[in-house]
Amino acid sequence: MKGIVLAGGSGTRLHPLTQAMSKQLMPVYDKPMVYYPLSVLMLAGIRDVLLITTPADMPLFQRLLGDGSQFGIHVDYAEQEQPNGLAEAFVIGAEFIGDDPVALVLGDNIFYGQGFSRILQDCVRDLDGCTLFGYPVRDPQRYGVGEVDAGGKLLSIVEKPSDPPSNKAITGLYFYDNAVVDIAKGLSPSARGELEITDVNMAYLREGRAHLTELGRGFAWLDTGTHDSLLEAGQFVQVLEHRQGVRIACLEEIALRMGYISAAECYELGARQQKSGYGEYVMDIARKAGA
Repeated sequence: MKGIVLAGGSGTRLHPLTQAMSKQLMPVYDKPMVYYPLSVLMLAGIRDVLLITTPADMPLFQRLLGDGSQFGIHVDYAEQEQPNGLAEAFVIGAEFIGDDPVALVLGDNIFYGQGFSRILQDCVRDLDGCTLFGYPVRDPQRYGVGEVDAGGKLLSIVEKPSDPPSNKAITGLYFYDNAVVDIAKGLSPSARGELEITDVNMAYLREGRAHLTELGRGFAWLDTGTHDSLLEAGQFVQVLEHRQGVRIACLEEIALRMGYISAAECYELGARQQKSGYGEYVMDIARKAGA
């Protein structure tokens, strides 16, 4: 399976912060925002990643992540000149995707929960059509909402419903088989001039090939698109890391645990950042792994 991180857009809700830099490069406590969605793909076992961003921001992401080889993955880059909708990612990334299934994760979404890697890998293995991820929210009227039957089969998707059929918001993580490329290419732009991800999901729903995996109690899903939510996400990460003594979305640690890099390689990555607490943490987990 291939993976796409969509890190484009203008981040207008975070102005003036994002007038000088990409939203997905802004810090969420101790690491850049893009580390969090990239970690999701790595935990799913995905090692070929396309990062889609604006022409102006691409050099900054390339400086941060390079070709991904330090994490045992491969990162390619593509431009989205204008925010023309989430589904445009599959048109832009068609050549990258090739004949493979693909996962799309939004660059400003943060996921956390015990056993998340196993859930992701199970979804990759059992993919049949598309798999979306639902998260219970207090105010489903603000989101796209999914309704499922007892077996987890998706029955309907409603955008910002006044009378929600459930409290399960559709998150910014999507798994698709290869048909998604042709579906996206065949979409007509919405009234906003965008290729809508909901139209992609509805195509699978009409075929009876859409499924919803619920991320319930014990999971966290955070959207960092506003000043308040960005601050809250940083505070969430800070509290969890201080209490548990672990680092969320530490790419070096994930690469080590997944067998993408050796303990010695992990230690070297930490040593390059040894003056920070983050670098010290990476060196420590590498030592414990035998470096």
